[in-house]
Amino acid sequence: MRNREKKQSTDRRTRYTRNIIRESLLSLMEQKPFPKITVTEVCHLSEINRGTFYLHYYDLDDVLDDLIDTLLQDTTQVYDHVMCPEKEKCTYPFCRKVQENPEYRILFFDEMASARFLERLCELSKESFVTRLMQNSLLSYEQAEAILYFQMNGCLAINKRMLQNSCRDWTQIQKVIDQFIRAGLESCLICDRP
Repeated sequence: MRNREKKQSTDRRTRYTRNIIRESLLSLMEQKPFPKITVTEVCHLSEINRGTFYLHYYDLDDVLDDLIDTLLQDTTQVYDHVMCPEKEKCTYPFCRKVQENPEYRILFFDEMASARFLERLCELSKESFVTRLMQNSLLSYEQAEAILYFQMNGCLAINKRMLQNSCRDWTQIQKVIDQFIRAGLESCLICDRP
């Protein structure tokens, strides 16, 4: 019983420390670009020592990757989001999560962070998206992959613009963009026609 209690306590402490480190990095990114931030600054703001930092993360890139993975957690992949027949039941795109959680917005505006975010998003979606598109179309691997990167870059660009302009009509804009993407994807799909 004590081992279980100790493990839960350690897990709670670990989650708390990792969360403080992530929050500190986000806070510092509001003041300066990611490449200019140091581990020392993160430790100072987190009120931890460097040893504690390195118990939890390899370096600041590791923290950034963890932030991105946290942002993408519980979001729907693009193909599933756009092609889902029952939108209300099966979709939670990352753009909505960013709209609802302002602390992540800095990841869109920092040049290095947004490039890393796009890379990670494509990495997570690529196999599923390309495979599904190729299975349902006559597209080659390169063509399906190009569609993925085109779509992801466009989605990131519009998200940045909407956030910069404090868009109040994001839901309607998202619906229009989803319709546009869906029509484009459907034009590539093989349909059984009479």
